[in-house]
Amino acid sequence: MTLTDLVPGSAEPDAVYEAFEGWVGEQGLELYPAQQEALIELVSGSNVILSTPTGSGKSLVAVGAHFAALAGVATSGRPGEQRRGRTFYTAPIKALVSEKFFALCDTFGPANVGMLTGDASVNPTAPIICCTAEILANLALREGSDADVDQVVMDEFHFYADPDRGWAWQVPLIELRKAQFLLMSATLGDVSKFEADLTRRTGRTTTVVSSAQRPVPLSFEYVTTPLHETLELLLEDHQAPIYVVHFTQAAALERAQALMSTNVSSKAEKEAISALIGDFRFAAGFGKTLSRLVRHGIGVHHAGMLPKYRRLVELLAQAGLLKVICGTDTLGVGINVPIRTVIFSGLTKFDGVRMRQLNAREFHQIAGRAGRAGYDTAGTVVVEAPDHVIENEKALRKAGNDEKKRRKVVRKKPAPGTVSWTKATFERLVAAEPEPLSSQFKVSHAMLLNVIDRGGEPFLSMRHLLEDNHETRAAQLRHIRRTIAIYRALRAGGVVEELDEPDEYGDTIRVTIDLQADFALNQPLSPFALAALEVLDRESPSYALDVVSVIESTLDDPRQVLSAQQFAARGEAVEAMKADGVEYDERMERLEQVTWPKPLADLLDVTYEAYAKGHPWVRDHELSPKSVVRDMYSQAMTFTEYIGAYKLARSEGVLLRYLADAYKALKQTVPDSARTEELTDLVEWLGELVRQVDSSLLDEWEKLSHPDAVPDESTVDDKPPAVTANVRAFRVLVRNALFRRVELAALRRYDRLAELDDAGLDADEWADELAAYYAEHDEIGTGPDARGPKLLQIEQQPDRWLVRQVLDDPAGDHDWSIDAEVDLAASDEAGTAVVNVTGVHRLGY
Repeated sequence: MTLTDLVPGSAEPDAVYEAFEGWVGEQGLELYPAQQEALIELVSGSNVILSTPTGSGKSLVAVGAHFAALAGVATSGRPGEQRRGRTFYTAPIKALVSEKFFALCDTFGPANVGMLTGDASVNPTAPIICCTAEILANLALREGSDADVDQVVMDEFHFYADPDRGWAWQVPLIELRKAQFLLMSATLGDVSKFEADLTRRTGRTTTVVSSAQRPVPLSFEYVTTPLHETLELLLEDHQAPIYVVHFTQAAALERAQALMSTNVSSKAEKEAISALIGDFRFAAGFGKTLSRLVRHGIGVHHAGMLPKYRRLVELLAQAGLLKVICGTDTLGVGINVPIRTVIFSGLTKFDGVRMRQLNAREFHQIAGRAGRAGYDTAGTVVVEAPDHVIENEKALRKAGNDEKKRRKVVRKKPAPGTVSWTKATFERLVAAEPEPLSSQFKVSHAMLLNVIDRGGEPFLSMRHLLEDNHETRAAQLRHIRRTIAIYRALRAGGVVEELDEPDEYGDTIRVTIDLQADFALNQPLSPFALAALEVLDRESPSYALDVVSVIESTLDDPRQVLSAQQFAARGEAVEAMKADGVEYDERMERLEQVTWPKPLADLLDVTYEAYAKGHPWVRDHELSPKSVVRDMYSQAMTFTEYIGAYKLARSEGVLLRYLADAYKALKQTVPDSARTEELTDLVEWLGELVRQVDSSLLDEWEKLSHPDAVPDESTVDDKPPAVTANVRAFRVLVRNALFRRVELAALRRYDRLAELDDAGLDADEWADELAAYYAEHDEIGTGPDARGPKLLQIEQQPDRWLVRQVLDDPAGDHDWSIDAEVDLAASDEAGTAVVNVTGVHRLGY
């Protein structure tokens, strides 16, 4: 039985409330007063703004809101409508939307829950829809108040003030005038303007439910002891689990490694950790580091980690086995890690523009993670004083009560130009309410097109959007001027036209093209990518890689990866210029022009400009040529090799998410008519590479159509399907592994060749094996023909593959080869092709 089965046959408030409260009791829970108040208002049909601390059960109120919507509360009294209402849950990130989707499937049954995130659509006509805020905003723009939306539950509503995405939280408030709203966040600040605004727009009473009283009370402390001493004291006082907040990923990892000298966990606790980890696969690099840390009782948590590593840390923490977690301030949204104590290593951060002190919202968002209901009876928040203050206090303590010695202490000051903080800063943040949310409305081509495509009176609809939003009058006038400019561009491009006479629908303006259902949602430049594919030369040897470059140019930039590529490119450029005798000043000037690889940049720019003339809205989105997938494939690198080559250990998760996005885009965007055998091989290779590194990113995406069949999320088993099961992808992995050896042999890097094989040739043996080849030929070819399928021979046996990679010699004789064995069982265990070279041979001898 699901909660859907308990929906009463009447929308009468008492019946709905009592049915839901009964279900809550069956779950072994009891409603807090703030939850009771919010639910009573919701079942009565009111809007609710829920501003209560982290851990106070806002998610349960959201479930109650969906329950009320299913009972018809949001639609009761509206003639001509069905009793059952349709409710939308929105969140700022896809991961949180997905998490809520599966949770709601468990609660209401999979048949009653759908999801829309731009790159995934599951059961889209369900009565409960989970989606990103942008999805709902675009739906509201296209359908206005006639949208099939009876209730909106907005989680993490403080994203309303996000400079880039805040518009998506504001648009539904403006457009969905018939809906009931539940706005939730722990850090809303003064919401009186929203209270009055929602009542005016919807005609419903709007109730603010707020409470500073936490189910688990917090205590705050400012300390002048070094962080390692603070941690030791907290551990002795049984205040673990402890989350140490840093504002860079590097600092979090360095702190965790420094704690290895501290005896954090007992022998029994370490044995329990090992038992829970089991056969979890830790890859080389950061994975091995994390393995040592978690087995010691220390976790690391930040956005740059692989999802499977973050999930492992979360599961170990939920089991009470991690005493200390060193992480960043990204823990604030949608992460369920039980923490008793939060330690701020500082109160300043770099926000992408400047170094500044934390604001009240940021401080309380992080501090609120301490002390979780069901785990703790109290929580603690500790703020470390700046380093110079700690050192001064240490010197004063050493001087003791001797006033003469104390006067001689030379007090250190913060470094010039740094932003520091004091105890007064700490006290101000503790006492401060979160800052009022500021409007971040924006106008785009997509917004205008969606409104025009709605039909009716687009001028009146846009005027409503532009003059009845939450902006200042000066900002509204700027938006109006931009809208006029966009409209003129759309008319000039023939994308919209004005009719002399109203059409059969009464419209006087219409969009001349068909806007797809997910217009401007997932990858807004995907339609451009389709057009760009048509200009590629299908007969070119680089066609498959060129298709990849087109798709990569439409994806969000993985900044850390591109910066690493640029750093490597500049290093190579400096060495080349030094070898050419270029003077220092000129070298520095030339270096400014060196960036990360941008294949097809000129062709893509020309194609983009031509496409934009007929599709002006693409100018809302910047084209960004880059080469990550192409670079990895061209260099025949594994994920681990690529991480090592560009020193990306702290950004594994960033790279993997980008590769997963590229795989999805290639699968979804490239039509069958544009595919070749080589391109299909490449896409299969990419998908298998992502799956073997961390299968969760693709498993969830591919299994969304069967939410009731998703495996238990509580396990730490991360083992993906056998890599050899996907024969096509495995063949590419083998081909790449052999070609990697060809490239190194061409460079005569015998040391690097020896590192590739555990049971293969050593460096001296490689040199000896290739000496005979180089006695006949000056070089080994590494061009497209060299890595082509014609020069790779594979004999498949039950437990191994025998592989021969023929070398592309200058004479074209093709009479030498690198021979190897591929261990299938070892490959499945490693998640990649395990290749051991047996020798370099002259064919026919």
